[in-house]
Amino acid sequence: MTDDSAQATADRVRDEMFARDRASRELGMRVLEMAPGIATLSMTVRDDMLNGHQICHGGLIAALADSAFAFACNSGNEMTVASGFSIEFCAPARLGDVLTVRCAELSRGKRTGVYDAEIVNQQGERIALFRGRSYALKGRAVVAP
Repeated sequence: MTDDSAQATADRVRDEMFARDRASRELGMRVLEMAPGIATLSMTVRDDMLNGHQICHGGLIAALADSAFAFACNSGNEMTVASGFSIEFCAPARLGDVLTVRCAELSRGKRTGVYDAEIVNQQGERIALFRGRSYALKGRAVVAP
């Protein structure tokens, strides 16, 4: 696949997956970049995302990273799911913070892959580190043309 056709595929996957991804849309996520094996998303921390300590619930930060992971590992239009992930929290995210995550493919075999992501706030402060493990199923992420 040429670079242009790989990017066109990634663009199509981004558009069709995001249109069907109600969870990411409802959380206010935006896809900022998508390329083969890479996805960058953002989300603003809202009041309804705060936990009892008045910081962003860790599960919502993980959801942001997981969504970027999903877009990155499906960018080639091969139906891929998470087989697991881990996340390390480095600093709290607070009300109004704009969180950005960039997820990139480190390794991809026939069925499995490894992806790393860093979540930062609007000042570039590291909020969390994420590592996802993917598993490719039979089929396509989006319907073939």
